[in-house]
Amino acid sequence: MKIEYKLFVILAAFFAPVGLAYGIFTHWKEPVGPAGLFLSSGLGMMVAFYLWATARRLPERPEDNPGGEIAEQEGEYGFFSPHSWWPLPLAAGAAVCFLGLAVGMWLLIIGAVLGAVALVGWTFEYFKGPHAV
Repeated sequence: MKIEYKLFVILAAFFAPVGLAYGIFTHWKEPVGPAGLFLSSGLGMMVAFYLWATARRLPERPEDNPGGEIAEQEGEYGFFSPHSWWPLPLAAGAAVCFLGLAVGMWLLIIGAVLGAVALVGWTFEYFKGPHAV
């Protein structure tokens, strides 16, 4: 996690002077910009501190080793369905739901029903039929 916390330290070190410069160029008459930039700097420091503290407690990961090999990170990533069509109707249901937010509540309900049917179909795809596990 060394790379991650260094990235957030760099972000925090970038946002603090930019917030100061923004305040100086606007003569501090617009308070939202510098405040947002200073808060972004503080958020970067908080995340960097958390990642730094976590990296101290955990052993070194293969990503942290500059001379590490790709084979060091190999392992089980889980099961991914290579032939499932259920994500397509699930995405269509989500699209209809978001369209329903703009058009009308009746379309949102239709999209929610379509999404629920697709989610149940995707969940129980491997319980019956030719691909049962």
